[in-house]
Amino acid sequence: MEQDVESPISIQQPRLPKQAREDKVKQKCSKRKIQRYVRKDGKCNVHHGNVRETYRYLSDIFTTLVDLKWRFNLLIFVMVYTATWLFFGMIWWLIAYIRGDLDHIGDKTWSPCVDNLNGFVSAFLFSIETETTIGYGYRVITDKCPEGIILLLVQSVLGSIVNAFMVGCMFVKISQPKKRAETLVFSTNAVISMRDGKLCLMFRVGDLRNSHIVEASIRAKLIKSKQTKEGEFIPLNQTDINVGYDTGDDRLFLVSPLIISHEINQHSPFWEISKVQLPKEDLEIVVILEGMVEATGMTCQARSSYVTSEILWGHRFTPVLTLEDGFYEVDYNSFHDTYETNTPSCSAKDLAEKLNRAEMPLSWSVSSKLNQQAELAIESQDKNHEDQTERNGDVANIENESKV
Repeated sequence: MEQDVESPISIQQPRLPKQAREDKVKQKCSKRKIQRYVRKDGKCNVHHGNVRETYRYLSDIFTTLVDLKWRFNLLIFVMVYTATWLFFGMIWWLIAYIRGDLDHIGDKTWSPCVDNLNGFVSAFLFSIETETTIGYGYRVITDKCPEGIILLLVQSVLGSIVNAFMVGCMFVKISQPKKRAETLVFSTNAVISMRDGKLCLMFRVGDLRNSHIVEASIRAKLIKSKQTKEGEFIPLNQTDINVGYDTGDDRLFLVSPLIISHEINQHSPFWEISKVQLPKEDLEIVVILEGMVEATGMTCQARSSYVTSEILWGHRFTPVLTLEDGFYEVDYNSFHDTYETNTPSCSAKDLAEKLNRAEMPLSWSVSSKLNQQAELAIESQDKNHEDQTERNGDVANIENESKV
C-alpha cells in the first residue's frame, strides 16, 4: 500500500505590478519620521563628516576647547597642568642629578641648586610650588645655580601663559549664554488664522526670567528643497519669512509673551498653500530669537522649529496676560494652548480673489453706469438711423419704377 509523502511546497508570492510596488513604497515613505533641520530644543540636526582639513580646529584651539563637552574640557584642564608640573619637575630633577646634588644630600658644605631637593618627588613638589607661586619656604633655589635661575624664569612665564589660557577657557565656558536660552520659550505649535482681515501665520515667544533680553529681535526662515528653472536641485533651501523687518515689528520688547505674526501675501511662500495642501508640504519653519543678556551683556540666541504637523490651521493662541491689583500677571500654564476659530480653508491667493470678486459690484460708480446707458442710447440711435436709410432707399426705388 502506497503512502503519500508530503513534499515541501514553497508558495511563491505573486509579483505585484510596478504601480502597486511604487504605491507601497510611497506609503512606507509617508509613514517615516519627519527629519528636522533644527530640533525643538534649538540644536541643529546636522553632522559634519569627511572633514579633511582638521588642522583648522587646532589653529583655533581656544574655540575648540570651549566647544568641547564639560567632561573633556575638565580632563584637558587637569592634564595640561599635570603635564607642565611633571615636565618642569623632571627638569629640576635632572639639574640636581647632573650637578651631583643628589649625591651630597645632608652635606652642609655642599651648595645645591635647590635646598632640600632629595629626589623626583621633591622636585615635582618644587615645580608645583614654583608654577602656582605657593612658596612654602622649605625648598628654595640658591644663587649658586645659574641654570636653575633660567629655568625658574622660563617656568614662571610659561606657567602664567598656561594659567591665562586655561582659566580664560574655563571662564568663557562657564559664562556662555547657552543656558540663558533655556529660559526663552517658543510655543509648541504655530497657527494660521485671520487677523485684521488677512490670513496670518503666528507663533508665540516668551521669557521666563525677570532680567530682560536687551535689543531682542526675531527672525524666521522657511527650510524647503526646491528645483530651479534650469533643473538644479537645491536641498534645504532657506527663504526669509517676513515677520516685520520692514516695519520694525521684529524688534521686540520681550517683557511678556508676544505673538509673532507673518502676513501671508503675494511675497509670502505660503501664498498658494491651502488647509488641504498644508499637510502634504515637506517644509520646516525655523525661528531665531536673539539679543543681549542684561546681566552680562553677552549675545544670546534661542532657536526652535515647526514642521507641517505642528502648524494648526484655524486656531488662535489663548490669552495669558491678565490685569491684577496693580500689576500684570502672565499665566504660563496656557502659554502653548490654542482654540479653534472661523478661518477660510482656502489659500490666501484664492481668498484674495474671492474678496476682489465680492467687492467688484460695489466698486461700480454712478458715472460708469451712466456711461453704459449712454453707449446703449448711441447704439439704438445708430440702429434707428440705419433703418431710416433703408426705408428711404426703398421709397426712391418705388418712385423710379413708377416713372418708367
